Amino acid sequence: MVKLTTELIQNSMQYMNPCKDRELDLRGYKITQIENLGATLDQFDTIDFSDNDIRKLDGFPLLKRLKCLLLNNNRIVRISDGLEQYLPNLESMILTNNNITELGDLDVLSTLPKLKTLSLMHNPVANKQHYRAYVAYKLPELRLLDFRKIKQKERDEANTLFKSKKGKEMQKEITRKAKTFVPGGNMPDAKVTNLTPQEIHKIREAIKNASSLHEVERLTRMLQAGQIPGQKPLQPQTQASNGQQEEEEEMETDANGQ
Repeated sequence: MVKLTTELIQNSMQYMNPCKDRELDLRGYKITQIENLGATLDQFDTIDFSDNDIRKLDGFPLLKRLKCLLLNNNRIVRISDGLEQYLPNLESMILTNNNITELGDLDVLSTLPKLKTLSLMHNPVANKQHYRAYVAYKLPELRLLDFRKIKQKERDEANTLFKSKKGKEMQKEITRKAKTFVPGGNMPDAKVTNLTPQEIHKIREAIKNASSLHEVERLTRMLQAGQIPGQKPLQPQTQASNGQQEEEEEMETDANGQ
């Protein structure tokens, strides 16, 4: 785990990429959050944050020059509101292999005025019903989604769907899910499940590292049932069960003595 410091930024590789853009390479440092980018002095067209541990896309200063963000292979679950205030000229955002889950989580991207290219491949959200149609509808200026062109016919069909009565109901449900789903949230406390704080922490860490919504839901159900990943269910220790356990231990001792 590395903190994104001014020194790290200044010492990282900087070069002209094949697109003739000036790029800052911050790959693979295990950075957990974006910060201190004022140290770039807004001198880069592209910043590569691939292969880190970033969970939320925020923390940007005003970067008028920045056109492309590469964020492959992180753990991003949330995109901050108001990015257009800090990244007004962003054209391309590559979020391949992250943990964005709900269609409604993508609404904030609609405020980026120049966004033309977006990749959400290998995110849970890409498996949602009407995924491409919803993105095409919400981001009318987008040209490439997951490296496939959004055709005009596809956009027209998306507009027809989401402007219909059925589509408006779908949008309400999409918004509701985005507001209520919190990765690792809504966790019962130790008193309910008879888990120790250390066991609760272990499951929280497993949920944080989960690669899909299905895995998050499975781990949450395990916690609610009083289970730890890889172990048998934990049962409440009543006086009766304690007494039974002691009796069994005594019988085992007698058997061994014989």
